[in-house]
Amino acid sequence: MEYKNSWDKPYLHSRNKHRGRYPLEELCISFPALQEFVHVNAFGNTSIDFANPKAVMMLNSALLKHYYHIDYWEIPEGYLCPPIPGRADYLHYMADLLGKVNKGKTPIGAQIKCIDIGVGANCIYPIIGEVEYGWSFVGSDIDPVALSAAEIIVKNNDSLKNKVQLRLQTKAQDIFKGIIEPNERFEISICNPPFHASMAEANAGTLKKLSNLKQQRVSKVKLNFGGQSLELCCKGGEAQFVKTMILQSKAYASSCLWFSTLVSKSEHLESIYHILEKVGVTTVKTIPLSTGNKISRIVAWTFLNKEQQKSWASTWK
Repeated sequence: MEYKNSWDKPYLHSRNKHRGRYPLEELCISFPALQEFVHVNAFGNTSIDFANPKAVMMLNSALLKHYYHIDYWEIPEGYLCPPIPGRADYLHYMADLLGKVNKGKTPIGAQIKCIDIGVGANCIYPIIGEVEYGWSFVGSDIDPVALSAAEIIVKNNDSLKNKVQLRLQTKAQDIFKGIIEPNERFEISICNPPFHASMAEANAGTLKKLSNLKQQRVSKVKLNFGGQSLELCCKGGEAQFVKTMILQSKAYASSCLWFSTLVSKSEHLESIYHILEKVGVTTVKTIPLSTGNKISRIVAWTFLNKEQQKSWASTWK
């Protein structure tokens, strides 16, 4: 088969390994199980069916094997199988943010600690962050099944051992309390929040996405990237979750250099900025993200002034 495969992605961060076309031939060599799902699409390009959950799972496994040296990566059926290029972009932009307080040099190594709120069964952010920058991670989640799956991933990949801790959040109303330990400090916190207020809302969004992928109307929901209700939904949806996170972050103002979260819906930004001003942050950064068909953004904030930020960075070796 001739591999004239998927499209270039110049909108991704300059350090993102996935800016170019997916090298499907190389990916199939690294992960032979992918081969079954490779086909020539209507445009004459070699690709996979992104509306097929199994194909997406195999592509992710191949990408993680080929680029991140992950030998074992399995998640329970129905759990979120995230698009890897977008997740990598988030971490690269956060690395840039740390670099700006470190004389332009991106800090690397296990001394840089990250907290991943809602690490999920896939453990994607710790995988990418460890390979790209050598950072260490604490991943929290309210779902014990997800944490158990993530723990198996960590235990079965030598690069993640001693670099990733997983902590169960036993109180759904808390985000940082019960996870950040006394005197513990993190350089960044990251989060891919539940975007929807209900599964009905989530399913409606999925139908629209699948219709776009297939270029025809789709009437039956089939989550190509998966997702449990705890991963996709919460009371009040994205806006309420992010507001709660911001309000609770104030109690940990000196425990984390940069807090951050993805914000999918631009209409939520005004209220988010209002809450950030209310809690007294010193700096807010909004960083646009694009995954081709979808525009999103990172909202990051810190309670520390510039001198405090520089003092923090001076401890990095």
